Amino acid sequence: MKTKPLFIVMSAPSGCGKSTLIDMILQEYPDIVYSISCTTREPRGEEEDGLDYHFLSKERFEELIAENAFIEYADVHGNYYGTLKAPISEVLAEGNSMIMDIDVQGAAKVREYVRSLPNTEAMKMGYVDIFIDPPSMDELRSRLEGRGTDSQATIEKRLANAEGEIRRAGEYMFRVTNDDLAIAYKRLCDLIDALSGRM
Repeated sequence: MKTKPLFIVMSAPSGCGKSTLIDMILQEYPDIVYSISCTTREPRGEEEDGLDYHFLSKERFEELIAENAFIEYADVHGNYYGTLKAPISEVLAEGNSMIMDIDVQGAAKVREYVRSLPNTEAMKMGYVDIFIDPPSMDELRSRLEGRGTDSQATIEKRLANAEGEIRRAGEYMFRVTNDDLAIAYKRLCDLIDALSGRM
């Protein structure tokens, strides 16, 4: 069955379960490929080049910026992070879909770039962005505290960021509330199936 290749952009405040949902989607849909970002920061822990990130030197990253090779990039605390255009185009050209996990600012840049493309471009034809909402700020707070990985100051910062991100959720085509993981996942699958013509 021929399905329409999608370019799926997903954002969510920290603690909303976005990474878990994306992992579930990747396991269920063999034709959806995860977009691996580039960064100039050093690998952490078990991170592998080409799996977690494409680790690049600052010089190489700046060469790629000059070549206009990124769909979006940002300087975060002195390190560059960005997404290359070519891998997305290649995946879509093969008839597969691409899923990208990105913050609200990055998603806005991607959206702007996609809008500038001609209507016949696969990236524009298959573009869909989805915002994952927490059930409530109280629930988000308890999830972040329940992780036991962040200091109270970090949690407060994440919650303040979450409020700002949720204020921009209206910029997205779709919003899915992750109140129950199984239900949120089903909503995402229904959306992907409908948009890619699997129904």
